[in-house]
Amino acid sequence: MSILGLGNALVDILLKLDGDETLSQTGMAKGAMEMIDERQMRLIQHAQAHLERSQAPGGSACNTMRTLARLGVDAGFAGKIGSDAMGAYYEEALRSAQVTPYIVKAEGISGCCTVLISPDGERTMGTFLGPAPTLTPDDITEEMLRPYDYIYIEGYLLVNEALVRSAMEKAKQLGLKIALDLSNFNIVNAFRHLLDELIPGYVDLLFSNESEAEAFTGLKPAEAVRALSAMAETAVVTMGKEGALAAKGGDIIQVAAEGGEPVDTTGAGDSFAAGFLFGQSRGATLEQSARIGALLAGEVIGVTGAQIPDDRWRQIKLKVSGILP
Repeated sequence: MSILGLGNALVDILLKLDGDETLSQTGMAKGAMEMIDERQMRLIQHAQAHLERSQAPGGSACNTMRTLARLGVDAGFAGKIGSDAMGAYYEEALRSAQVTPYIVKAEGISGCCTVLISPDGERTMGTFLGPAPTLTPDDITEEMLRPYDYIYIEGYLLVNEALVRSAMEKAKQLGLKIALDLSNFNIVNAFRHLLDELIPGYVDLLFSNESEAEAFTGLKPAEAVRALSAMAETAVVTMGKEGALAAKGGDIIQVAAEGGEPVDTTGAGDSFAAGFLFGQSRGATLEQSARIGALLAGEVIGVTGAQIPDDRWRQIKLKVSGILP
């Protein structure tokens, strides 16, 4: 099974601060997760020159596609970047990760999610979307979709209703299955009526965490996953340290969480989605797919950032092989 991801193309940058002066200069509240403008973005970039840093191509759907590619899935990613060096880095990093890029470029600077790590370990996140959410329906063509069996769409793109609706319509016409991740409970609250229409009309596989599921259904996880599976063929609700639930055709399973005490939960949901999709692509059962998702989520929470280190993949693949039928 081949899978195309559609989402916000953002470079993830982790910076270790000498002190909290950068936060004061940019007007960011320590420990918050904020949307920032270009002025704040440029202030942060100016402060980056002397700081210890790491970076990776990011955005929720991109994280999932990169993980799928590591598992051997034919994965692609469609997104929009700027004309700067950061955008060039993003596209090349996708290729290096064996993810086929379908990249639209715009003049200006690319979107970026900057994680500012204070000396006391507190993380402050600033996201500058740049051109990422401005893809148009014409950017997602039938030629792009045709080679794939599945399209995976991050919920953050629901702010661009025309894009999401068009992509889903084209995918359905071509016979692709559609997976949607609700992404954030604020997205659910803002676009509830749209979700009420799109999920039963188009979505085959729906991912959410417990706060998103409750925001949408008003129910706790066990009842929420049942309600969501009545709207989409398969529904998954992740619950952090309580594991995850998955439901299909009246069957509901629960799997335990894996991994130790979290170092950083960034990318846990993205990795779980990758594992679950991988299981489904290999004909695994609902439980087996969820166990692979839990395995990958447990791996990524043990490191800083949204990517599992290279030296872990041999062992991960052996464990995955032990789960598969």
